[in-house]
Amino acid sequence: MLLPLLLAVLWGGSGAQDPRFQLKVQEWVSVQEGLCVVVSCSIESYPRRQWTDSTPAYGSWYKDQADTGVDLPVATNKPDQEVQTGAKGRFQLLGNLSRSCSLLIRDICLEDHAAYFFRLERGPYVRYNFKEYKFFLEVTALTQKPEIYIPETLEPGRQVTLLCVFPGTSEECPSPTLSWRGAAFPSDGAGPRTSHFSALSLTPRPQDHDTELTCGADLSRKGVSTETTVRLNVAHAPRNLVISVSWSNVSAPEPQGNSSHLEAQKGQFLRLLCTAESVPLATLSWALGDRILSWAHPSGSRTLELVLPWVKAEDAGRYTCRAENRLGSESGSLDLSVQYAPENLRVMASQANRTVLESFGNCTSIPVLEGQSLRLLCVTHSNPPAQLSWTRAGQTLAPSQLSDPGLLELPQIQTEQEGEFTCWAQNPLGSQNLSLSLLVVYPPQLLGPSCSWEDGGLHCSCSSRAQPAPSLRWRLGEELLDGNLSNASVKVTSSSTGPWVNSSLSLGEGLSSSLRLSCEAQNVHGAQSATVLLQPDEKGLASTAFTSGVFLGLGLAALLLLCLLPVLLKALRKRGTQAGVLAPDPAPAPAPAPGETPRSRISRRSTILDYINVIPRAGPLAPKRKGKPRGPSQAPPPDAHTLEPRMNQKELHFVSHNCPGPKSAMQVPDSENHPEELHYAVLNFPDPRPRESQGPKDFHSEYAAVQFH
Repeated sequence: MLLPLLLAVLWGGSGAQDPRFQLKVQEWVSVQEGLCVVVSCSIESYPRRQWTDSTPAYGSWYKDQADTGVDLPVATNKPDQEVQTGAKGRFQLLGNLSRSCSLLIRDICLEDHAAYFFRLERGPYVRYNFKEYKFFLEVTALTQKPEIYIPETLEPGRQVTLLCVFPGTSEECPSPTLSWRGAAFPSDGAGPRTSHFSALSLTPRPQDHDTELTCGADLSRKGVSTETTVRLNVAHAPRNLVISVSWSNVSAPEPQGNSSHLEAQKGQFLRLLCTAESVPLATLSWALGDRILSWAHPSGSRTLELVLPWVKAEDAGRYTCRAENRLGSESGSLDLSVQYAPENLRVMASQANRTVLESFGNCTSIPVLEGQSLRLLCVTHSNPPAQLSWTRAGQTLAPSQLSDPGLLELPQIQTEQEGEFTCWAQNPLGSQNLSLSLLVVYPPQLLGPSCSWEDGGLHCSCSSRAQPAPSLRWRLGEELLDGNLSNASVKVTSSSTGPWVNSSLSLGEGLSSSLRLSCEAQNVHGAQSATVLLQPDEKGLASTAFTSGVFLGLGLAALLLLCLLPVLLKALRKRGTQAGVLAPDPAPAPAPAPGETPRSRISRRSTILDYINVIPRAGPLAPKRKGKPRGPSQAPPPDAHTLEPRMNQKELHFVSHNCPGPKSAMQVPDSENHPEELHYAVLNFPDPRPRESQGPKDFHSEYAAVQFH
């Protein structure tokens, strides 16, 4: 009897492994502070010696290194067996020890961190410490929290049930105490509940969005607790839309605040960022005016970026960011003003009564008909608006309208106004100018023709001034002499200097008895012509008669001039018109002497016909040019004639004047009733020889001739 007890003591106290005693237990158990854990343990086998089924079995758990004969266990089912003070009520054996040796540990604390072994006692023989089957309890900090189950989006006004569950606890472990708190439910809502889960019924309101809701779990009598907090996501329309601005690609955007105006210089970098709060996420878009620039479908981002890497003038306008979801929309706007120096400067011009504007660029020449009006409007693009002004020859011109300094009106263009006009546009960011050359054009003004006998031939010259320079040509009878020409009987020489064109005509032998020649000037703005009719005397006088005729003619001409002077002065004062001279047809001349030709007689009398100025065809009067007298630079060239015959008279009137000497019958017109008419005088000189005829029958009424006998 003593030997078995001794062996049992030896086996139980020595810790040597006895293959007859086998136990199965977790070797490593990790648990967080304050929680509860069940360590699974089962007795596989032990000797059936000195005990029966009715013999009670006692089990105890000790901390490692404990002396089972002296130290107290942490848990036991032996009656009247004390346990360690710190483990009392927390460590508990589960089962009836027939096979189970599982251990329940509640309210785990850091002091429980240790290794544990199991001791079995049954009858006088079985008293065994299973030190070879120990488990290690690892105690860590409390991180486990309750889990809240809540829909992702709460619809305002619609009731929903929320759940709070504390996971990881077994049925053997006591339930934690769960409680709710938050602003989304009334104070008389769900109170604390000791359970593994807690349900909360909630009807969210729009103002409950983004508020906190907390579920707390009280785990032990020592006050160990944990909690989980969520933010309510209550559906609502977009709100709190903010537009931010960045001037570089790396700087953080800054909110624009309450200002809706933004200024940027042309060429700058600009980044606009739009953010808005909404549930569910809103669709964001950027628009310039009515044009959509970019948009972003909801994809987890609450921002939309718009980048202008190089701001242009056409980028100016109202930029609108719009956020929209199924519950509504919100938008914000920003007015972008792009500042830049004047550019695209141009001039719009209209002439006379035209309503169509023509656009002109820099260094353009504008032809304008003399006497017409010209309207120049200077236009540019700039921001801030440019100050416009006109200058000419370095002098600033007064604006035609103070309200529109870019408008320059020239009511009647004169040649003195030719030159360069410059429009200036300036603002704080820069300036630009544009120059136009004003070219005054006008139709030809004819001087001549004038003719004289020189070196046995007839020499005529004609000059014309026009802009652009005219073409000048001669017409001999019906034959047109165009350009420079030279042959045995005709020579035409032309030259030009600026607006002046000069032409001379030389006619040699072989002229007909009646000579008619015309000088014609023409350019794109008009034409003018003058005709000379020369009728040589057919009688052929001797040198004595010729000499007498010369002196007689000169005397009569001087006398006639004195008689007509009052009439001519009156006509000049009223009309400013030079009177032409008309003479009656001459009597037929005597037959030529033997060997004498009409051409030789003309040559002998060329000293009298030193120049002939005759009346041209009737037509409209040339416009009288206004403005200052021409300066030296506008004078005709030296070879131009200063005589400007009156062209294109409307009517021919005969003026009667009586004075001593030869008489002729004349009629005085009513000049007061004809302010546009030009008066001419017909001079009749008595011929000392009998008159045989009334002149050549081919003499036309539109010409007049003066003959001296």
